[in-house]
Amino acid sequence: MRRNAHRRGTVLLAVLWSISLLSALAMAAAVTFRGYAGVMALERDRVQADALLTAGLELAAATMVTPDAPLAEIDTALTLATGAVRVRLADEGGRIDIGQAPLELLAALLQSVGAPPAAAKDMAQRIVERRDGRPARPDAARRTTNVAPRRAAPSQAFSDVRQLNAIPGMAPEWIAAIAPLTTVFGSETVNPLTAPPGVIAALPGFDGARLDAFLRTRRSFPADADRLMQIAGAAQAYLSVKPQRVAAVELNAQLTNGYAAAARAVIVILPQDIEPYRVLAWTPLRSEQGRR
Repeated sequence: MRRNAHRRGTVLLAVLWSISLLSALAMAAAVTFRGYAGVMALERDRVQADALLTAGLELAAATMVTPDAPLAEIDTALTLATGAVRVRLADEGGRIDIGQAPLELLAALLQSVGAPPAAAKDMAQRIVERRDGRPARPDAARRTTNVAPRRAAPSQAFSDVRQLNAIPGMAPEWIAAIAPLTTVFGSETVNPLTAPPGVIAALPGFDGARLDAFLRTRRSFPADADRLMQIAGAAQAYLSVKPQRVAAVELNAQLTNGYAAAARAVIVILPQDIEPYRVLAWTPLRSEQGRR
């Protein structure tokens, strides 16, 4: 009897241990499944948000080839079943290219954001020397020589405006101030139809009265380059109307469930290209709404 009771007790204990083990395994499986489901939901949101950002780039490219108006800080939006994306784009040709702008324009730009005249000229010369790989000569010296100076190929020294931090003596506050006014995807001249007011104000010879007249005329006649050139006077040497092929794009996407994502890009439309547009730069931005 005692032996049978002991055997039954052993069997019951084994059964209870098995039930406890199965319960623990079931709980662990449930937790793992919930975690996996959460990861899958987050991944789904990211994929859908990325699709909205891509749709925003498509909208930006379509806006660039629409000849209705110059690309002067255009805001537009697109709503789809999964959410909406807001698109803001501006012509990179309307900014001052630190890799190609002439020395005197760079000096005027730096002076416009607070650099003393002597320091502005010195920094501008260092920028030109860094990008071209040779000392920069004043305009007067270039005019008196019988041999035209050979210009280096478009700058490979700068791929980002923030690289100006590597220029000795360049103050961080100057770089921060000129960042919205500069680019590395432009040309030697600035598009007067799309240039931000800060760029126009930085042009050599532009005073407050001339700037007010220029901006007032551009608001009334946004595509009349001849009128603007007349107002610019001698500063028109730094201006030229050109095709709007490169644009800076700010993208903000939000899904219907509140998940959000943002990015900044630079896109280019090339003539007779097999692609509708190409991405030159892509920078994901942090979005508090997108963090879960």
